[in-house]
Amino acid sequence: MDMWEEILKAFSVYLSTMIKFIFGPIGGKAAGLHLITTMVVTAAGMMTVVVAFTYFGEYIRKQILDRIFKKSKPKEDLNKKNNGFFKKYGLAGIAILTPVILTPIGGTLLAVSVSPNREKIIFYMFISACVWSVILTFAVYFGYDAIMNLVNKVQPV
Repeated sequence: MDMWEEILKAFSVYLSTMIKFIFGPIGGKAAGLHLITTMVVTAAGMMTVVVAFTYFGEYIRKQILDRIFKKSKPKEDLNKKNNGFFKKYGLAGIAILTPVILTPIGGTLLAVSVSPNREKIIFYMFISACVWSVILTFAVYFGYDAIMNLVNKVQPV
C-alpha cells in the first residue's frame, strides 16, 4: 500500500509540473516525496509536455489557438518580434526561461514557432528542465527547512 501511495503522490506532482514547473518542487515537498524523486518527476513532467508540443504543437497552434485568438496584427509583425527575440537569445534562451518565467506549454510553443529543429528543441529543453529541477527543488526543500528553523528558534518576548 505504501508504494502505491508514493506513486500516486509522484504522479500528482508529475501532472502539476506539466502546467507550471514550480508546482513540481513545491508539490513534492508538500507531498513528502524524496528530494531525488521530486527532481526526476519535475523534469519528466516538463519533458512530457515538451515532447508532445514539439511534435504536435504546430498542429495545436493552427487548429485550436488560431481559432480561439483572433489575429490582431499581421503575421509578419509577429514573426519579426519572435525572430528578434530568437536572434538575440536563441533557442537556449527560450529553454532557460521556460521553467521559471514561461510555462512548459508556452515555452515549447514559442520554441516550435521559431525553430523547426525538433531534436534541438528537445535537447535544450531537457538540459534546462534538469538544471532548473535541481536548483528549484534544492531551493524549496532546503529553503523551507531553513526558514522553519529560523522561525522555531525565535523565542516570544
